[in-house]
Amino acid sequence: MLGTLMLIAVPTLLFRLLGAVGVRRFVTWRVSVVHGLAVMLVFTASAHFVPSGLGPMPGHHDLVAMVPPFVPFPRLVVYATGVLELLGAAGLVLEATRRAAGLGLAVLFVLMLPANIYAAVEGVSVNGKPATPLWFRIPEQVLFIGVALWAYLPGRNRRVTGPDAAYAPAPGTRA
Repeated sequence: MLGTLMLIAVPTLLFRLLGAVGVRRFVTWRVSVVHGLAVMLVFTASAHFVPSGLGPMPGHHDLVAMVPPFVPFPRLVVYATGVLELLGAAGLVLEATRRAAGLGLAVLFVLMLPANIYAAVEGVSVNGKPATPLWFRIPEQVLFIGVALWAYLPGRNRRVTGPDAAYAPAPGTRA
């Protein structure tokens, strides 16, 4: 249940630690969190393409079972959302596409919420275990939506002095 959160939290902390020791790309929490979301998306997207039962993550058949009956072509939808997650991850890492990726991912996370609700309400088994309960899954999904929107919002202009000044965004640009 906490696995997906760890897939964003641990990379975020590692990226921020890299920023603290001088890796200029990760001098802000915002960039570190956005990159953490990208790492999580690479792992979750991979589940869309692998058979079920290969590891701790759900596989393609598990995700197809989560798709509500009103959604046509569930197998195709699972593949498509996997591709969109991978594109979103790549878009988050590239500064030029970060805002568009953030908005697109926020929409994708909202559109995927019915599958999570359906799986929890109907007791769909995911990788041999019950689906994540709603009391956990909905706040988790809201967190992912929030991080994606944080990537979408323009960065605040801030003045950085000292050794980090050479790595800070120029005034008038986004973080």
